[in-house]
Amino acid sequence: QVQLVESGGGLVQAGGSLRLSCAASGRTITNNVMAWFRQAPGKEREFVARISWRGSSPYYTDSVKGRFAIFRDNAKNTVYLQMNSLKPEDTAVYYCAAGVMIMTNPAAYTDWGQGTQVTVSS
Repeated sequence: QVQLVESGGGLVQAGGSLRLSCAASGRTITNNVMAWFRQAPGKEREFVARISWRGSSPYYTDSVKGRFAIFRDNAKNTVYLQMNSLKPEDTAVYYCAAGVMIMTNPAAYTDWGQGTQVTVSS
């Protein structure tokens, strides 16, 4: 089993940037599809972005396209989410997840971090 720990969240003004990190331990995530999800208060967990094993084929939900970028450093066993031009509606707890299938459904991911809070003020 892999342990995932997110970091990098915080409070930022609208238009600002944050970079989230997801550090994995316990085993390598080289063979995993990695994804970021988010959950705002009172809402269901929402897919944000995912990246394949080799770091190719990043895929984003429409609301973050052009603003967010997911990338991974397999040598560091870490996945990142660069978030630019942040908006108040991006406010949520952000979770990273590991899976083996290239999907956007959270049920397809077997390992989850504890989440990191991102708050965007207007």
